[in-house]
Amino acid sequence: MNNLKINPVLEEKKITSFISDVLKTQGFDNVIIGLSGGIDSALSLSLVRKVVDPKNIFVAHLYYFKSQINSLLPFLKKANIPQKNIYNISIKNVVGQTAKAAGLTKNSKDYQTRLGNMMARTRMILLYDLAKKHQGLVCGTENKSELFLGYFTRFGDEASDFEPIQHLYKTQVYQLAKHLNIPEKIISQAPSAGLYDNQTDEKDFGFSYEEADKVLDIYLNNKKSVSKTILKNFPNAQKIFDWVNKNSFKHHLPHTIKQLTT
Repeated sequence: MNNLKINPVLEEKKITSFISDVLKTQGFDNVIIGLSGGIDSALSLSLVRKVVDPKNIFVAHLYYFKSQINSLLPFLKKANIPQKNIYNISIKNVVGQTAKAAGLTKNSKDYQTRLGNMMARTRMILLYDLAKKHQGLVCGTENKSELFLGYFTRFGDEASDFEPIQHLYKTQVYQLAKHLNIPEKIISQAPSAGLYDNQTDEKDFGFSYEEADKVLDIYLNNKKSVSKTILKNFPNAQKIFDWVNKNSFKHHLPHTIKQLTT
C-alpha cells in the first residue's frame, strides 16, 4: 500500500541539515535561487532561509511573459531578503535572439518545446552567472514527480548545485509547504513551467500530480512493471508510464566510451 503522507517536522529538519552540510562541505556561504512564483521554488527558498542568512541569499525572478515580482515581494520581505539581492530579469529578448539564430519560427516543428527549452537554458545561464558573481551555489527546485516523469529540460531547470526537495513527490511538497506557512496564493496556483500563456503542468500531462504520485510510488517502491491492478485502479496509469518511459533517456546521459566498454 502506498503512503505519501510525510512528517513535515522531520522533513524540515532533514532538509535544512542537508543544506547546511552541503554549504559547509563545499565551502560556500551564498545561495542563488530562481523564484518562479510557484510552490516548488517558494518552498525551496523557505528551507534555504532556515539555515542561511538572508544577506547571503540571492533571488532571481527570470520571466518570459509577465513579471510576478510584485506579488512575490511580500513573501520575500517576510523572508527578509534584501532588495539589492533580488533580480527581476526579462529573458524574452535573449530567448528571441537565440530562437532567431537557430532559425526557430512559429511554423517550425516542435516550436513550443524548443522555445521552452531555450527559456529553461537561458535561465540556467543567468543563474550560474549570478552564482559566479556572488560566489555561491545554485539551489535547484525540482521535485520527485518531475524527476521521474522527465518533466525538465536537460542543462536547463535540471541544472543545479544541490536539490533540497528532489526526494519529495509533488503532493508531499504541498504538505511541507503548508507546514512552513507558504502563502496560500502560491500554494493554490496551478503548477506551471511558464512555457506559454495559460500553460499548466497537468494540462500538458493529461493527468493530475495526485494520480501520478500514487502510481509512481507503487511502481518505484515495489520495483514492478505495469500490472493489471495498477491499470485498473488508476485510469491514467498507462499515460503516466508513457511519460516515464519516453523521458527515461534523460537519466542516462551523457553516454561515454567507459559505459560502452564495461
